[in-house]
Amino acid sequence: MANTKEEVNVEKAYGEGSFLSKEEFIKKFQIKEKGLTSREANNRINKYGLNEVKQAKPKKWYQYFLGSLFSPFNSILLGIACILFYTDVYLAEVPSYANIIVIAILVITSTLLEFFEEYNSNKAAEKLKELVATTTHVIRDGKEQQIPINQIVLGDIVLLSAGSLIPADLRVLEAKDLYVGQSSLTGESDAVKKTVELEIDKSEVESISDLDNICFMGTNVISGSARCVVIKTADDTYFGKVAHTISSSKPKSAFQSGIESISKLLIRFMLILIPIVFILNVNKHSTVTAFTFAVAIAICITPLLLPVILSSSLSKGAIRMSKKKTIVKKLDAIQSFGAMNILCTDKTGTLTEDKIVLEKYLDIYGKEDSRVLKHAFLNSYFQTGLKGNIDEAVVNRALQNGMNEYTEKYKLVDEIPFDFSRRRLSVIVTDGEKKQLITKGAVEEILNICTMVDYQGTVSPITREIKDNIKKISKELNKDGLRVIAVCQKNDITDVTKFSVEDEKNMILLGFIGFLDPPKESAKSAIENLNKAGIRVMVLTGDNLEVTKCICKKVGINSDSIVEGKQLENLSDSGVLRLIKKSNIFVKLSPIQKARIVRILHESNNIVGYMGDGINDAPSLINSDVGISVDTAVDIAKESADIILLEKDLHVLLDGVTERKKNIWKLNEIY
Repeated sequence: MANTKEEVNVEKAYGEGSFLSKEEFIKKFQIKEKGLTSREANNRINKYGLNEVKQAKPKKWYQYFLGSLFSPFNSILLGIACILFYTDVYLAEVPSYANIIVIAILVITSTLLEFFEEYNSNKAAEKLKELVATTTHVIRDGKEQQIPINQIVLGDIVLLSAGSLIPADLRVLEAKDLYVGQSSLTGESDAVKKTVELEIDKSEVESISDLDNICFMGTNVISGSARCVVIKTADDTYFGKVAHTISSSKPKSAFQSGIESISKLLIRFMLILIPIVFILNVNKHSTVTAFTFAVAIAICITPLLLPVILSSSLSKGAIRMSKKKTIVKKLDAIQSFGAMNILCTDKTGTLTEDKIVLEKYLDIYGKEDSRVLKHAFLNSYFQTGLKGNIDEAVVNRALQNGMNEYTEKYKLVDEIPFDFSRRRLSVIVTDGEKKQLITKGAVEEILNICTMVDYQGTVSPITREIKDNIKKISKELNKDGLRVIAVCQKNDITDVTKFSVEDEKNMILLGFIGFLDPPKESAKSAIENLNKAGIRVMVLTGDNLEVTKCICKKVGINSDSIVEGKQLENLSDSGVLRLIKKSNIFVKLSPIQKARIVRILHESNNIVGYMGDGINDAPSLINSDVGISVDTAVDIAKESADIILLEKDLHVLLDGVTERKKNIWKLNEIY
């Protein structure tokens, strides 16, 4: 079972790499800022190995076969076959193989049914793995080179830029506006600024999120650039610790526990019954006859056909589920899949489209204004940094509204890149006659640099009433689940030749734009049907309260009671369980908190399904009775999942559950 607490001792693992100043760090570890030579790198690869995290490797065919052969019931039958060989062949005057052959046929049949289905399902799942970026830029032999990530070694100097995948755990040596997205590891939704020196006192460091000067393997650069040195590779990285966590054994499902209990009960009966029957008959018959009779009685109480029935039923269920875009990696998971009474899932991509769209472009009084969209489009289209989903949404909406002509009419003069301290981005464009500085960013930040407002072409001073009204409109949009960004401009910049942040002042506020990751049309009906099927849907997300509440209302999840992650920090498991009974929505959760909730639900005699597709979902997938992922998930999530959906849609999951319940009903009819 995955641990519920972070396994990494931050001070022990990263103390020397983070707490030392840059100069002390370079001196102590003899860092070569001009990079390693190829020879040094090869020597370190030979010494420490490749930069590869040892995830669960695909099983060989014989491993699947042996796992199927030595299932609990098959093990009992094989034990009985051994006893029969002793009594019917070794001790008998005339050897008889009939009973042994019957048992062998039953064992082989159930083994092959389970083996072929599970082996083929896992092979299909392996083919779904996506290709990932495999190269990074380093300084080797005194020059910049692009090398495979697995060739990275300790001491390598790595060059990062916007969009770079971080190939190992790195200490930052130089940085310029470096922001890293590490939600896949820590659950933080916002990009994190990375600096050369630790910006907080080392006594305040509690988790890896507090290490401002360390970049972690598996995360990616959102903006800025940096020069870093590799301090940990492969399994020693934090990513490696997460992979180690998910490779630990999964807790037994209710179905597996039930089969194991029945098997143990049968073995106990045999151990008790055989000696009793033997003692009662040994005085009346010969020793061989008495023992043979005792074994025959034991065989009679063993459901010999049960392994065949289970394997054939589960195999047929898996085949039917595959037609419903559901791949079953482990046959045992089918029972838990159909019997689960709680489904835990994230919001993004499951309840929503996972695609941000521009919903509103409004003037300062909340009325639709195409001029606001035009200026937002010019800003997003001409900025040269890494275009995020917000920029893409602005550009798509503007092009839909016929603003293609502005791409030819205007030219980029300069730009002031985005950073998370000022939370805005500016471009300077010209149409050949005048220059415009156009800025978009967080509402509060934009209001701070504006002294005027533009309403229907009329410019006037901004007032306290106007600011308060804008904040009110923005808050109302937030309650509707929209993320709001303000847009402003300045025209009197003809004489300026070099632009900087200092020019972002005395701006004219135009209005604001609102974005939404809309709920899936199918989500509401799917949740209603899941509830009718006896499955409680719980949302575990790292997103904020207002947006999550809005989405959950739209898809029919009770949002009267919402719990934030910080409320769980100092609670015991029993306290968390009380909150779980009252609420279906948990927001601003870390990956560890998600896994803890799933574990508590499992330990409270619930059959829990967890649906996730990120690195940070792996511990929760392990803690659940049935881990559910999708074909577009990261490899580490698919490795730890029991079932893979070919579409990230609750209706696909519902179809799979329905097929499984049909399978249960057929099993009940058999008995």
